[in-house]
Amino acid sequence: MKFITDLHLHSKYSRAVSQQMVLPQMAHWAKLKGLQVIATGDFTHPFWFDQIKNELEEAGNGLCRLKSASDRSNVTQEVYFLLSCEISSIYSQGGKVRRIHNLFFFPSLTSVEKFNKELVKRGVNVRSDGRPITGITSRNLAEIALKVDEKALVIPAHAWTPWFSVFGAFSGFDSLSECFGDMTDYVFAIETGLSSDPAMNWRIGDLEGKTILSFSDAHSLEKMGREATAFEADEISYDSIYQAIVRKSENSENSQNQKIRKSDKSEDLTNRKSESSEYSGNSKIAFTIEFYPEEGKYHYTGHRDCNYSQGIQKSKEGTKCPVCGRSLTIGVVDRVEDLASGISNFKFQISNGVRWIHSSNSFRPPYVSLVPLSEIIAQALGVATGTKKVTDAYLSLVNGLGSEFNVLLKADLADITKFAPQRVTEGIEKVRTGKITVDPGYDGKFGVVKIWSESLIEEEKKEEESQLNLFV
Repeated sequence: MKFITDLHLHSKYSRAVSQQMVLPQMAHWAKLKGLQVIATGDFTHPFWFDQIKNELEEAGNGLCRLKSASDRSNVTQEVYFLLSCEISSIYSQGGKVRRIHNLFFFPSLTSVEKFNKELVKRGVNVRSDGRPITGITSRNLAEIALKVDEKALVIPAHAWTPWFSVFGAFSGFDSLSECFGDMTDYVFAIETGLSSDPAMNWRIGDLEGKTILSFSDAHSLEKMGREATAFEADEISYDSIYQAIVRKSENSENSQNQKIRKSDKSEDLTNRKSESSEYSGNSKIAFTIEFYPEEGKYHYTGHRDCNYSQGIQKSKEGTKCPVCGRSLTIGVVDRVEDLASGISNFKFQISNGVRWIHSSNSFRPPYVSLVPLSEIIAQALGVATGTKKVTDAYLSLVNGLGSEFNVLLKADLADITKFAPQRVTEGIEKVRTGKITVDPGYDGKFGVVKIWSESLIEEEKKEEESQLNLFV
């Protein structure tokens, strides 16, 4: 079976997060989106962890679900929660200040309690925010997590953002080993972040054998699932997710060397090995769902205050703002270029009218770039995304056709037209085939998706005006 996950979310206890990010609402929106497993997020925060324990129950598969039957009745499919958190580490290493965010996943409430206690013992102020800040290094956090639970997963979050990531241009490292040291072999995956896609990460030699994951980092219900990862397994469980991530790593060309290195370190982790999962079925990552990376707010190099951005060719000439003379914020596309060891060999494949991107390396799963359904509807109707018009049209489509992902990836265009205006259907078709343009984001400013070109919009306006003139 295939199931879609979004394993990077935040609760209402994190800064700049909607107060509607509570467990029953998250489960309800997971159903609308088409997500079967979502992150709890923020389990380090004591108030949120209390809510997790009060409102969720362990489902016997390493995941949790809503306790309340009345809450579950609002969700026609079973939605599972994976226990997760994001931690911000700020510390000095190699003469530089490092600012790095990492995700941590655990299979039980007991393990989470132990991990939280270990953080408190080391002086972490877990009450300060849903994403706490600590001076503990990434390497040491990974060791703490794995000593608490052998099945813990440590994943660098939004790996390329300039300021707070493992490969960040201003505060990161040039390799995983620089960051995680002797714990690198236990870091099986990275999260792409909104400003990069798998093809960009395939160019990085340091990521050979690492699993490429994509999640939303949503701070509001509507943003859930804007990036997601689909798994294929015999069951929905923590172990099937764990093994899909780990086995992808072990199926790489470097698998034998990795196994040797893990064996050498077994005593450091009291003989705990990543292969210890009880799950014995087949599991793999089926595909990832991506933002167009150009829409991410750090894709290009630029300076927001001066309304200036530049592509790779310009960046080769320099990274000073031509308007004010200050240094530009280095974009993800340039940072990837700096660390790349080659080019990505990939091909497009159309399936059910949807354009999928496949790597020439058979170990790597394909991906699809999408525009969120609410953005498509808003552009089609010529209104803002948060308006009642968009909400009504969105709910009509997902309630009529099953979920947002079903609408974007599977539903027949004729069926979509039954629930939405023809122009919405046209927009979905254009997104499926990739026939859109995006003005790239930069320096914290999101890119702008244009499903219809400006020239086409002008032509349509003129046609409408000429038709109206017939009745004057």
